[in-house]
Amino acid sequence: MWVEMRAASASELFAKQFQQGTPITMTGSAPSSLPAGGRLQELQQSYEAFKKRGLKLNLTRGKPSPAQLDLSAGLLALPGAGNFMGESATDCRNYGGLQGLAEARCLFAWMMGAPAEQVVAANNSSLALMHDCIVYALLKGTCDGAAPWAKQGEVAFLCPAPGYDRHFKICEEYGIRMIPVAMTEDGPDMEEVERLAGSDASIKGMWCMPKYSNPTGITFSERAIERLAAMRTAAPDFRLFWDNAYAVHHLTEERMELANILELCAKHGHGNRALVFASTSKITLAGAGLGLFAASKENVKWLLARMTPRTIGPDKLNQLRHVMFLKNEAGILELMERHRALIAPKFRKVLEIFQAKLAHVPGVNWTKPKGGYFICLQVAKGCARRVVALAQAAGIELTPAGATHPYGNDPEDRTIRIAPTFPDLAEVAQAAEGVALCVQLAAAEKGN
Repeated sequence: MWVEMRAASASELFAKQFQQGTPITMTGSAPSSLPAGGRLQELQQSYEAFKKRGLKLNLTRGKPSPAQLDLSAGLLALPGAGNFMGESATDCRNYGGLQGLAEARCLFAWMMGAPAEQVVAANNSSLALMHDCIVYALLKGTCDGAAPWAKQGEVAFLCPAPGYDRHFKICEEYGIRMIPVAMTEDGPDMEEVERLAGSDASIKGMWCMPKYSNPTGITFSERAIERLAAMRTAAPDFRLFWDNAYAVHHLTEERMELANILELCAKHGHGNRALVFASTSKITLAGAGLGLFAASKENVKWLLARMTPRTIGPDKLNQLRHVMFLKNEAGILELMERHRALIAPKFRKVLEIFQAKLAHVPGVNWTKPKGGYFICLQVAKGCARRVVALAQAAGIELTPAGATHPYGNDPEDRTIRIAPTFPDLAEVAQAAEGVALCVQLAAAEKGN
């Protein structure tokens, strides 16, 4: 949940909430020095002048910048001619090794929160693994289900919102009914989650991005995670799709900790409930990384059985070069500090501009994330689509309004996801200035 800050106590609340690590937003209602009509005209003139710059800026997706990709340029020379043998005399050039190289699984086991034997190292994209797990469950059922999901009637998923549009796209593609659940500062609204999951057997799963969530930057609290692990579900084959995409992607010196969902599920007698996903997409090379999966022994056995008709094994040479390049946990964390040095200034710049330009616009607030790739901007009700359209006309591409909600339907038309990582710092500043101007103009048009 965003913390609102209003005129009288704004500075005191800012200091308090910043120290507590709460995502910060700022709203206010300072009066304009111009009458409403004059203010609108002034903003329209400023907007027309901004359009004349002829900019072409893109804040649509959380992509690493070329400078970030350059941090892992050393991968391109690995493993090197003649250096293709893994542990246990594994020839990485050949078929086999469906679960992935043992050394790759060991390298990422700490990040996945599971022993190496319960980790699967696959090819590029955790999204592909999530997609396949959905399809396998629909067609073949889970390791502890009575029948394939598709043969049990309607299938529904709980979808915390604002959330990740690609999660929603998978559900939409396969006719899975999406049920929005509100996000709070501790994670999903657990009262609602427990009520829904406990009363409706058609609800087979829930999307979770538990750390530095897309787009809010929220990290689930330990209490919320324990409740997810312990709750009663009407569907015995219910699954948490635990997309820990930003496990090591910090923006500040504080490294937010996350409770271990696999351990908590086992503790509460639901050992098969969680399927954990991650990748190296925003650690090394986004287009040539590793997808990672971790779960109970039963779930790992289930996934490998489903994968057997699909593939003879992953790209083990790519896994080998990642092991050689990253080396160990310390190597991963050191690389991520170098990423932070590149992208944290971009986030600071956006937040500085939003504070300067939007702090007194009624109904506007935004998050101040401690990690991840996004800032969640909420504009005045009914204005998000207008802001996106204004920005596009001014040469700034934003993620479509509504993309942060199931079916593209943001009921209040307020939420816009800001992705500052890809452009350079000067472009980020220009884009933030332009977005702020569009927010002001849209609000003025509405009479705010």
